[in-house]
Amino acid sequence: MTTAPTIVAVQPSDPRAVFLMNAQQQELRGMYQDNITEPFDPAVLLGDGSLLLAAEQNGDLLACGALKRWDATTAELKRMYTRPEVRGQGLAWALLERLLDAGRALGYARLVLETGVLQVEAIRLYQRAGFVRIPNYGYYAGVEGSLCFELRLGAPATLDSR
Repeated sequence: MTTAPTIVAVQPSDPRAVFLMNAQQQELRGMYQDNITEPFDPAVLLGDGSLLLAAEQNGDLLACGALKRWDATTAELKRMYTRPEVRGQGLAWALLERLLDAGRALGYARLVLETGVLQVEAIRLYQRAGFVRIPNYGYYAGVEGSLCFELRLGAPATLDSR
């Protein structure tokens, strides 16, 4: 029997989560025709204020997204990815809503993220959620094709109000 996907917290070392994060990086390398990706160690998601969530269905992970703590007031949205065969089902939106709620619960005043110019669906998702463009930060400063965004966290918004 197939059950509806649910959003669950997972460990960054979970082989299913590692598979999704690696698939994301492989897709991005193909999309941008390079092997240059930002250095990322999934273990950074183990610290206080960090969190990895996934959409799970019948034991399979279909999508993931994470918050990586920067400091007491800011976290970075990381590793948003949905397997290609299940895109268009609202999994990324469901994950993003849960990550925004988690960010508020963890006391963050803002979230930041980076995405690429070719990731049109991701850009639309983030803008729909209220993220606005900011100058590229950190690793992404000066990186052509890289777009950075932030969202000031306030009261939760509902899907109907976006």
